[in-house]
Amino acid sequence: MILPLQITARNMELTEAIKSNIREKAEELNKFYDRITSCRVVVESLPKRSLYNVHVDITVPGKELVVKREPNTDLYIAIRDSFSAARRELEEYARRQRRDVKHHEESPHARISTLFQDKGYGFLTTPEGREIYFHENSVLNHGFKQLEIGMEVRFSEVMGEKGPQASSVNVI
Repeated sequence: MILPLQITARNMELTEAIKSNIREKAEELNKFYDRITSCRVVVESLPKRSLYNVHVDITVPGKELVVKREPNTDLYIAIRDSFSAARRELEEYARRQRRDVKHHEESPHARISTLFQDKGYGFLTTPEGREIYFHENSVLNHGFKQLEIGMEVRFSEVMGEKGPQASSVNVI
């Protein structure tokens, strides 16, 4: 970290062991984003129910990340949970800075090869030649009646009792 860590306690005294634990957790954040300019940690004791609140405030170029988790009766767990959330925030921020984009796998596609409108089911054929069963309830937006042989669809495949079947079918 470029600037020193600031640790503040409210309604309690922090032992050296707790401060050391916080320093270790703060240093670990550098592994996830090495341009942190400051880190402030507020540890607060809530006297009514013997709960501890831990707030982590991290400043990075162009943004301030503030993390607050649910209070916990165990101070070390409250510290762990807050720093875990801070790590996730930093990872997400770093990913956006690098302009990384999560690519979701596209659903497989197929064509409707057989259709039994009166019985409420049909079959899809994938580009590889596999045949996939589908039921009218798996067609999104109640669109079964509008389906025609040859239409291209995207689908989610599951293994049914009698082989592969589409759990959802969406017309492209």
